Amino acid sequence: MNRYPLWKYATVLIAVVIGLLYTLPNFFGESPAVQVASAKSTVKVDASMLDRVEQLLSEAGLETTGASFEMNGPVGTVRVRFATTDIQLKARDLIERSLNPDSADPSYTVALNLLPASPNWLTAIGARPMSLGLDLRGGVHFLLQVDMDGALNSRYEALSNEARNILRDQKIAGGTVERAGRSLVASFSDATVRDAALSALRGRMPDLQFTERQEGDRAQVVGVLSQTAIATVQNNALRQNITTLHNRINELGVAEPVIQQQGGDRIVVQLPGVQDVARAKELLGRTATLEIRMVDDSPAAQSALASGTVPFGLERYQDRDGRPLLVRRQVILTGENLQDAQPGRDQQSQQAAVHLTLDSNGARIFRDVTRENVNKRMAILLFEKGRGEVVTAPVIRVEIPNGQVQISGSMSATEAADTALLLRAGSLAAPMEIIEERTIGPSLGADNIAKGFYSTLFGFIAIAVFIIVYYHLFGIFSTIGLTFNVLLLLALLSMLQATLTLPGIAAIALTLGMAIDANVLINERIREELRNGATAQQAIHHGFERAWATILDSNLTTLIVALALLAFGTGPVRGFAVVHCLGILTSMFTSVVGVRALANLWYGNRRKLKSISIGTVWKPTQR
Repeated sequence: MNRYPLWKYATVLIAVVIGLLYTLPNFFGESPAVQVASAKSTVKVDASMLDRVEQLLSEAGLETTGASFEMNGPVGTVRVRFATTDIQLKARDLIERSLNPDSADPSYTVALNLLPASPNWLTAIGARPMSLGLDLRGGVHFLLQVDMDGALNSRYEALSNEARNILRDQKIAGGTVERAGRSLVASFSDATVRDAALSALRGRMPDLQFTERQEGDRAQVVGVLSQTAIATVQNNALRQNITTLHNRINELGVAEPVIQQQGGDRIVVQLPGVQDVARAKELLGRTATLEIRMVDDSPAAQSALASGTVPFGLERYQDRDGRPLLVRRQVILTGENLQDAQPGRDQQSQQAAVHLTLDSNGARIFRDVTRENVNKRMAILLFEKGRGEVVTAPVIRVEIPNGQVQISGSMSATEAADTALLLRAGSLAAPMEIIEERTIGPSLGADNIAKGFYSTLFGFIAIAVFIIVYYHLFGIFSTIGLTFNVLLLLALLSMLQATLTLPGIAAIALTLGMAIDANVLINERIREELRNGATAQQAIHHGFERAWATILDSNLTTLIVALALLAFGTGPVRGFAVVHCLGILTSMFTSVVGVRALANLWYGNRRKLKSISIGTVWKPTQR
């Protein structure tokens, strides 16, 4: 009656082992570390950088406790751990001097960080500590204000160029298009030309609302963005900035960065575990802009390049291999005209290539430029921190009329994927400034962890003492089940790499209360069966079976509320909900399956069981 089949005992045992293994990494703490990542989109960090860093440290006599190279998507990162923060700081300075001889133009980001100190054998099986939030691990909090005026100004600049192209395509002469504040003003010599232009602009520029007016002897059309279009520009600016920030922050290797919108024009950035605040601020301020210009390969330009001079109207840049190029100052297209960039293959030669998709305005410009510059080179430049570098400079073979551009040449598939990533990354859609900065030190985070740990521990001890005194041996079973529950919950959080915050610790404490509530229901049901005259074995069996429906109902209703918090909550509320949902599931398993396995092991093989240790059973008085 009270015997589990072997597979159930095996299931409980496997769950205990998994709980132990995946909870263990959380007890090893963190080690101070130095992290090396690329500071430029055109500079790659690969496995050879790990050897270079290790050699530098070895020659300087700085001992490490571990080093690794990891690929986070397309971004490579070298991480080196140390025993103390003193060694960490010395190593950071040494690596910084060696990798970035020109401090004004660094090629690599060398940042301080904290990494798990788990043994390698645990890491090898995927056992990693759970991620800790800003309030527990320390780090930096930024509140960024997005300049929506700048986003709208950029949009009006793009629209003014588009309006000029439309008038040129429609062969409407005698007109000028200028941006005047938050509007476009197109002026014409007479009303007839203005009406023709108005018809063409309304058909091709649906985001603008046009009105007519007379200014002296000039007939004018004034276009302003509609409220819907303004909202779209602002939302797109926020989304693009958030995406770009994600790409940048990946270089810091933050385990669980929080980057989310706040209100209509602000972005919250939280970077747990980041010690180097200056590096984080520098990273957030970095922007990358894309430009397409023509290369001047004329004999005069090449002669000037050889002599070290730059003719008027040209600029000197270097490509990714360090070769100099002379590029015209006139910008043909910018990253705003690029909709997508994907790696692929040239259909004819099957060589690696990058396929670009331009917007309608960019497609028209590109068609005209390629038609007029066949067999000439076009440079794609990436600007970071005011410095430009030529990503690629392909030769224009034929006119490209449909906005589908292919970049091919002597590049590998990896280089094609990297180039596509660079071109997709784009730039910040609108400038941002840091309006609030808050730093939480590791010591404060450790203090929060200690307080949360001790509050949960003392609560656990108080529950354990009470339940053992009141229910005797079954109280011990319940306490072991409670320990198993906490173990399993921490293991799940670690396996899912969930972020634990102070509200999450509160959810763990709440889980303890709910788990012991299920055990109280079971124990009281067993007592009730004994009072009703059932034998000891029957009481155990019916106690667990009949308490299950009540436990399921109570936990299910709580789970519904927790799922609602998970679906609609944000920030700390969502962190609480994640831990609470997992805690409900683990408490049901440990209370009903785990504790019963203990009871079955202890009492299941006793055929002539007269009594069980479950505290005082108050029987009704006979009258």
